[in-house]
Amino acid sequence: MKQELVHVLAGNVFAISDAQGDIEIAPQAPVGLFSFDTRFLSHWVLTVDGERLNALSRDDMTYFETRFFLVPGVASHYVDADVSIIRHRSVHDCFHENITVLNHSARHAEFTVRMEVGSDFADIAEVGNVRQRTVHVDADSARHQLVLRYERERFVREATVSSTAPVEVDDRGLTFRIRVEPEGRWETDLHVSLTIQGEHGQDMRASLASHQHDVRSGMDEDLAGWLNRAPRLVSERVGLEATYQGSLADLAALRYRPLAYTERVPVGGLPWAMAFCGRDSLITCLQTMAFTPELAPATLRMLALLQGGQLDDEHEEEPGKILAQLRYGESAAFGALPNALYYGAADTTPLFVVLLDEYELWSGDADLVRQLRHPARMALDWIDEYGDLTGDGYVRYQRRNERHGVVNQCWKDSDDAIADVRGRQPAFPRATCEVQGYAYDAKRRGARLARTFWDDPAYADRLEREAEALKERFNRDFWLPHREYYALALDPYGEPVDALSSNIGHLLWSGIVPEHRAEAVAEHLVGPRLFNGWGVRTLAAGQRPYNPVGSHLGAVWPSDNALVAAGLRRYRFDAHAARIAAGILDVAQTLGGAVPELIAGYERSITKYPVQLPSAGRPQSWSSGALLMLLGTLLGLRPTGDDLLVTPALPAGFGRLELLDIPGRWGHADAYASDRSTGTRPR
Repeated sequence: MKQELVHVLAGNVFAISDAQGDIEIAPQAPVGLFSFDTRFLSHWVLTVDGERLNALSRDDMTYFETRFFLVPGVASHYVDADVSIIRHRSVHDCFHENITVLNHSARHAEFTVRMEVGSDFADIAEVGNVRQRTVHVDADSARHQLVLRYERERFVREATVSSTAPVEVDDRGLTFRIRVEPEGRWETDLHVSLTIQGEHGQDMRASLASHQHDVRSGMDEDLAGWLNRAPRLVSERVGLEATYQGSLADLAALRYRPLAYTERVPVGGLPWAMAFCGRDSLITCLQTMAFTPELAPATLRMLALLQGGQLDDEHEEEPGKILAQLRYGESAAFGALPNALYYGAADTTPLFVVLLDEYELWSGDADLVRQLRHPARMALDWIDEYGDLTGDGYVRYQRRNERHGVVNQCWKDSDDAIADVRGRQPAFPRATCEVQGYAYDAKRRGARLARTFWDDPAYADRLEREAEALKERFNRDFWLPHREYYALALDPYGEPVDALSSNIGHLLWSGIVPEHRAEAVAEHLVGPRLFNGWGVRTLAAGQRPYNPVGSHLGAVWPSDNALVAAGLRRYRFDAHAARIAAGILDVAQTLGGAVPELIAGYERSITKYPVQLPSAGRPQSWSSGALLMLLGTLLGLRPTGDDLLVTPALPAGFGRLELLDIPGRWGHADAYASDRSTGTRPR
């Protein structure tokens, strides 16, 4: 069995170690201390008298701190060990570890405590194939510190390790020669400060905190404030309140402050997507509008700031296009990868307009809508001017960076994700069905914004006409009448890619499906080929590409299912939505901890347990957000003018559910549901 990996994170900084707290390079896992896409520590190993330590227990206190309880040697020492060690680790803008050595004997004891330290300053994109770098090491025993520095032109990364106790420092680590009194203790604080220079002209130093207690206290207060601002859930379902609180805490952990930006935005998730990802952030904000609305304006402003303004094949940038990914690693800085600012996504641009409108509906923040008028109109223009690559009225994608560009520029972005029932992949440019739904929704919402806030009724009329024309065209070209579902995509010649996929649920969410076809779509979504008992598979069973462990070829994603369930409720298929929501909530409660990015698509009746996949990250912002969106869907939360509408549809046996202090333009309101009564109560 692979050893468990343990993480602590706080937005910009995260550390992954083994179960003892040690950091050693693993070929395929991003083990180490990372910040802004660079590994600042690749080796961090604690020994006592030359012996490695073994874990007795661990206390995961919050997302940003944990404690390891350890003894030297092998398991046979555990019962009568004369010495034990506690490692108390936390991250903020820096990395902090308190090491406590406890002498359990009746005599004084002398120990040699050693922390081996090293860094390869690897870019997270190259983990598994790290190139050799020249790292300058400065060991200074007089100042109790070890400085590791990597420099390439203006790109500089530096880790400074310091101790509060006297220490011998050499190029490979820190050595403490200590004497501990009978039944006594010895401790030191180790700090690792992180310095970033030369990135877009920035010079950022995550300084040592002189009072780590104050830093952790501030982190505790920040988390408490985050949780207190969110609605309070009261549920008769055992364990649901704890799962809800855990998802909120995970979202707090995944708040990230990009360089030169003052507000925090959601990152994709641990470990590979600890960066600002446009799609992930947009969908997370849409999922959490009723719970953590403060994420939305920060995300909208950030995306507007980075909106495309020119034609650039390397970064796939176009005027009006919304960012796909922002990275700060060495490969981005020197153009080895185009992800310093990468725009290879077909769906982020319409979703930007969808989020702007949705945020106003909930918040009443007309000022932001007016401030972002130009970015929103540029995004709407992009749909027709640059998104329509063949002139047939559909948003399509085809990578222009042939070396490093993303092949499939939709949410199912693995290379083999778009294929027909026989496994054949269509030519480019491709038009996936859900992106047309997003474009339709963006035009309708843009029309509302233009008429209500931008004082441009002619533009609003035009957008509405375009939306209706797109809906009519889409339902003619994508509908497969003999199968009664929508094609996954169209090839460049207008031929349908006839796979049955979860994407059709996104069409319900966007509203592009006419009423007379909604029932057929809904039945497919909860039918045995797509629904496996836990949730809707990304691709239906019985098709040649289907693979229950394939990320986009049969696995089940909570984020995908949250949009599907919301779409089903939009078309009043309440029992179908409740069935899906119940399955995903079962996944979250059965596994415990953070909601996984995805699980295998095996039938629930066969496995009896959600099968996790190695490719699945935890925590993930749009997985944690999915749980909140599903709760909002079950309660039927929807802003209606200055009021909050509640139309619950709970699964059988769910019991009473209350959501208290829901924020919005109405102030705060309570929503409650049971078998007997439903409604809202203003506060």
